Amino acid sequence: MSWDLLLRGAVLLAGLLLVVLTLSAAIRSFVLPRNQSVLLNGWLFQAVRWVFYGVATRTRTYGGRDRVLAMYAPVALVALPIFWLTLLSIAYTGVFWALHEGTWARCYRISASSLLTIGADEPSRGLVASALSYSEAALGLLLLTLLISYLPTIYQSFSRRELVVARLELRAGTPGSVTALLTWLQQAGCLTDNPELWQRWEEWFVEIEESHTSLPILSFFRSPQPGRSWVTAAGVILDASALLTSSVDLPGSAHRDACFKAGCMALDHVHRFFTEHMHTRPNPLLHNGHSPLTDEPRRADFEEARRQLADCGLPLRPDADAAWQQFIALRQHYHEALLFLAQLTVAPQAKALINT
Repeated sequence: MSWDLLLRGAVLLAGLLLVVLTLSAAIRSFVLPRNQSVLLNGWLFQAVRWVFYGVATRTRTYGGRDRVLAMYAPVALVALPIFWLTLLSIAYTGVFWALHEGTWARCYRISASSLLTIGADEPSRGLVASALSYSEAALGLLLLTLLISYLPTIYQSFSRRELVVARLELRAGTPGSVTALLTWLQQAGCLTDNPELWQRWEEWFVEIEESHTSLPILSFFRSPQPGRSWVTAAGVILDASALLTSSVDLPGSAHRDACFKAGCMALDHVHRFFTEHMHTRPNPLLHNGHSPLTDEPRRADFEEARRQLADCGLPLRPDADAAWQQFIALRQHYHEALLFLAQLTVAPQAKALINT
């Protein structure tokens, strides 16, 4: 067996393998209803992200960085089918070369012509090559159709997420403040008589856990307003629940506890997806004092928050030390994940319990 035949056989197998890998990446990205790490997509998203990070680090203000990074997710999403089509073109170029369709340049023209359904250059070596040409055209259309058909799903998930973020801003202010949120809830009579509010937030967390791991690019879609972020909104809700549970002398709420558990699980699962499956890390050059929740709350801030809650008529638990220890213990369930996601998405600052 000649070396030329061995080489062509290896190129043929490599080309077919690349076709399978590309098609598998598309199916796992948009069809398979579970969170899986797609290596090819991860490479593209990280490359595009670091380009945008590099541009964003040259801006001096958070507003400037927000405008730059707002384009990252849409550009990465549009680049995805281009990346897939490029891989298909490379793969089929090798396949046509292995089938003796001529030089590499001619095989590339055949591949590009088949992929884009131009028909300018076609195979000439028989039925197998012609069938592969038609299969490349079909796969190219399939990949484009997959992305186009799933764009409405992506933007529907984004819209539902941002609806809660915007409504929370009306109650907690900008930047979000836990004490402002709890004061509003107390004045509206929602702390004891409105479990539907905690249920809506619980459903919001459950949907984030599902959508932001099965479609991880959603995590980087930024809110329409620079001061908003789904990450800081999640932090305000969880801090409010922790502060209420630890410091306010009210009957327990199963709906609030379920919301808190759902929020901790959602942030933890998204956090672990990026760190363990995608091996993604934040860029420290982007924070530069702009990342929220970089420190644990100070005891003085906690006491100030208790004073504000007392001023709005909420009954406080008498043991401030025990309340402080319980609050810190509750916050440990989500602080690491919240900090990581805030840094990864370059979220805006939130008051939370820091500098209230």
